[in-house]
Amino acid sequence: MKKKPNLIFFGIDSLRADHMSLFGYPRLTTPHIDDYVTGGTSFSSVTSPSIPTTPGYTSMFTGMDCFSTDVVALRHEGGLGTHLKTLAEILGEQGYSTTCVGFSGNPASRGFQKYLDFEGWGSWEQGRSPKAENLNKVTIPELNRLAGEDQPFFLFLRHMDPHAPYLPPQPFERIFYGGNELDPDNHSLDPVYAFKPFCDFHASWFPPGCTDKDYVIAQYDGEIAYMDACIANLLANIKSLGLEEDTLIVFDSDHGETLYDHNCHFDHHGLYEPTLHIPLAFVWPDHVPEGLMIDEMCYMKDITPTILDLMGINPKPRIKFDGRSLAPWMFGAARDVEPEAYITEATWMRKHGWRTPQWKLIHALEPDFHFKPEVELYDLVADPEENHNVAEEQPEVVKMLEERMQAHIARRTKQTGRENPMFTNLNWHGHGGGPFKTSQQAYDTMYIGSPKQAKSLQAKELRTQRGAKKL
Repeated sequence: MKKKPNLIFFGIDSLRADHMSLFGYPRLTTPHIDDYVTGGTSFSSVTSPSIPTTPGYTSMFTGMDCFSTDVVALRHEGGLGTHLKTLAEILGEQGYSTTCVGFSGNPASRGFQKYLDFEGWGSWEQGRSPKAENLNKVTIPELNRLAGEDQPFFLFLRHMDPHAPYLPPQPFERIFYGGNELDPDNHSLDPVYAFKPFCDFHASWFPPGCTDKDYVIAQYDGEIAYMDACIANLLANIKSLGLEEDTLIVFDSDHGETLYDHNCHFDHHGLYEPTLHIPLAFVWPDHVPEGLMIDEMCYMKDITPTILDLMGINPKPRIKFDGRSLAPWMFGAARDVEPEAYITEATWMRKHGWRTPQWKLIHALEPDFHFKPEVELYDLVADPEENHNVAEEQPEVVKMLEERMQAHIARRTKQTGRENPMFTNLNWHGHGGGPFKTSQQAYDTMYIGSPKQAKSLQAKELRTQRGAKKL
């Protein structure tokens, strides 16, 4: 009997699609990934509608939307519901050996048989942070072990390089920057230092005295390029082990990143395109078409159904996913486009909205710590960078989008039999109670002081997960 195909899944945290040379970014940030995915199919218009990490990965691994998962906040309390089954659980039941690298302790990572961790953070005091090399050190021996077994395997890799702190090792620190990051006449980082909730976190990894926002953006791009070079090492190992013909390889991200966008500096909050727009690619010689880029709109919830479809795996009992396989588009068949989406965030701000090909509505469910207006409306065609809020100029559009959003909420509430988690999760910020009454209250309450604190928000002490072991 022929062995089932393997799955190697690169889940790259905080990677915004528009900073990849794969999708036209002028800096050559991802040359090795670009070259590799020419052997497969990539998708240029993928949205992660529920951000950030925990809801993003939960949708990725379950094929469900936030109404089905009940997960909308980074600080999700408790584990995933028993009504959900993760990709690791599905493949484990099919006889797969499953290993997760770099994502232990988060509710979304439930179901792996083995967890491996690496140092994926860092600070200025610790020096340059070789996150991807740290990942490779634990991954390559595990890849060798899995390749030597008789059973098929699922290896998930959570790369942390584009996630703050941005501290790429040399020479990647300066490959995209030739200026003076300490220029006293440059004041572009003044608003970053003035934002009390995040200023201490940023100061913990910015060079002391740094004044230039472009230096920090170059560090983000340098992180991507450094990671890309390290991924080339993994791809070489995959090839040397003779795994390519029997392995589906997937690249994606849980969400993007805001750099100097919309005052949401160097993080991933705000329901703007830099945070929602993610990359996606599938590579498997003779099973996935080569050199294809698909521009149709698709979503995080489509990824697991696509993986299972390509691998020929039918979960038992059958699962009715909210997402749909993208494979028909790869092979020239018909597949309906889903042009409109419900979008949510509940980590640093509690907002939801509605996105169409032309319009984006953002509606705050409580005052936010950026003192932004309750309602924002952007014309994505005329204003793709979302710089001009036209909510007051276009009240009829706001009304139309609000009605469509509320109809969707009512429909999904009825279909799932559960309340919208955006309405029920009032402790999304982890400070008890809610909602905030004023933006000033939110500003005075929300705070992140160090990379250590940021790390603690994403992974608690690993609980026993179906006998999984952490090494």
